[in-house]
Amino acid sequence: MHFTTTRRLDDGVLEREFTLGGVPGLLWTPTSAAAPMPLILIGHPGGLRRMHPRLAARGRHATAAGFAAVTIEQPGAGDRPPLADAERARADLQRALRTGEPLDEIVDRLVLPLVERAVPEWRALLDAVLTLPEIGGPVGYSGGVIAIGLRLAVVEPRIAAAVLFAGSYLPRGMIEEARRVTVPVRVLLQWDDEGNDRRLALDVFDALGSAEKTLHANLGGHTGIPAFEADDANRFFARQLRPQNV
Repeated sequence: MHFTTTRRLDDGVLEREFTLGGVPGLLWTPTSAAAPMPLILIGHPGGLRRMHPRLAARGRHATAAGFAAVTIEQPGAGDRPPLADAERARADLQRALRTGEPLDEIVDRLVLPLVERAVPEWRALLDAVLTLPEIGGPVGYSGGVIAIGLRLAVVEPRIAAAVLFAGSYLPRGMIEEARRVTVPVRVLLQWDDEGNDRRLALDVFDALGSAEKTLHANLGGHTGIPAFEADDANRFFARQLRPQNV
């Protein structure tokens, strides 16, 4: 893990850019941390430069609650080499949405290879970040792509809780994978999200094997998640990752 830049932000947060195995990433930590902190993995669907304002806001909000926060760039996004198969599948998806063609096979081609590439990178990120003296776990996952969050919640034992954003296409086969999720989960669903299959999102929530799972559904489109959901997510992670302090 090679840190390339460090910025001290005006709200007492360090924002550090890094690369890990050629993958760009961002890490946010409070400057005043006195003990090893729990960690939030910030999931997202795109490149770091384009999404930096939103990602930084999420990272700083997490640090305000006493967590460290980290993210990496998705395969094929931002400054990473494009993935030809994913580009073709994305173009096919846009065409199918215009013409009303079936989506399932296209979504599988688009999302499943991304999950297979991205999840090992997130696990390698955990290996690296948890060696830093200021970060001690436990670990939560927050955000999308929901398929990546589901897979991580199944295969990564260091993840103790997850807030999943139901705002991206999901292969139907991953409903069975959702049954294997056992950590506490909160699912955020924008009811009028034009880029999401609401019925499938509800089926995934129903399938989750977690003994503690909560669905927060709000009216509005993809980018309309109410600001209070970020505060609720911090309280959720406080209960799950720092229960002795709640």
